[in-house]
Amino acid sequence: MKKKFGFIAAMMCAVMVLGGCGKDSATGNDATVSSETEQVQDAETESVSEEASAEIAETEESSEESNIQSAEESIEASATAEIQEVGPESIENAEPTEESKEEETVESTQETVEVTEPYKMPVNAILMRKGVKYGQMKQITYESKTTGTVRKANIILPAGYSEDQEYPVLYLLHGIGGDHNEWKGGMPEKVVPNAAADGNTRPMIVVMPNVRARANDAGNPADTYSNEHFLAFDNFINDLRDDLMPYMEANYSVATGKENTAIAGLSMGGREALYIGLTMPETFGYIGSFTPAPGLLGGQIAEADFKLPEGSDNYIMIMAGKQDGVVREFPKTYSDALTKNGVEHVFYETEGGHEFSVWKNGLYNFVKNIFPAE
Repeated sequence: MKKKFGFIAAMMCAVMVLGGCGKDSATGNDATVSSETEQVQDAETESVSEEASAEIAETEESSEESNIQSAEESIEASATAEIQEVGPESIENAEPTEESKEEETVESTQETVEVTEPYKMPVNAILMRKGVKYGQMKQITYESKTTGTVRKANIILPAGYSEDQEYPVLYLLHGIGGDHNEWKGGMPEKVVPNAAADGNTRPMIVVMPNVRARANDAGNPADTYSNEHFLAFDNFINDLRDDLMPYMEANYSVATGKENTAIAGLSMGGREALYIGLTMPETFGYIGSFTPAPGLLGGQIAEADFKLPEGSDNYIMIMAGKQDGVVREFPKTYSDALTKNGVEHVFYETEGGHEFSVWKNGLYNFVKNIFPAE
């Protein structure tokens, strides 16, 4: 095992040297500037390459003399930039409230923009739209035999959640520096219902766990690029299978079976989603990997074993940012390995770097294609 994870660490260090690899974030901001000489600034930020930072300069100020913008300001600036061509819209804060009241819903007057590119995300995918119902996000705690601790996760229950109905579940994994709060920056409480409204999927429960499965699971640890830290992420498969999923099934009205269970993630979480999904294909019928980090092939899984069992109909989607200087070509490497092994899947690229504008796009397109309505 140490030899394998030494390889993984070497791969990640290579990414750091060649591409300026940084830590994933939970800010609601699309990214934080990263370079070869800078350290990742805190647990609430996702580092990106200098190429990516140039693209988001209009919505983010980052310098040695200035602090990072608050999550609320960054999300508002980002959303404004995304919709400037079609006129102003009402924009919600990045941090979801514990309760979503229908009378407080901001109704978007802009109709969904006609999508001319297959994977282009509509400008109002992150807004609360008229006619779409939104659920509520809340934090849960569960006992983990895997880590020997009580762990935290965030969940989003669909609007009108009822114990009389069973719901499919999407497990949404964060990146290497984040924790259970990181995906708040991707606004899943809006993106998921909007994607469902634009697709053919059923209402679902979204679970955002802490993928760092060890006793000290705080975000942005000092040993981010160590074997121990990678082992903590790889150990999450045990926490998920043995602790978190049983908790969800015992406490919420969850539909079981691979046709009702999906897993997806960003960066390191995207790598783990591939690992878990391909290791447990009988459990996860849908696998989404958004700009996945390197180290999986030849580390956890040999290239020849990077596949699904024969006859499987599991849905796999891998996506990448065209200007991603952090993970660079690795998402395509995973896609090429699946193709080589005869595994049908979706791979696409979109504009952007290692940032939430790209990950929101991935989440939107993934959700549209899972849990089809019966």
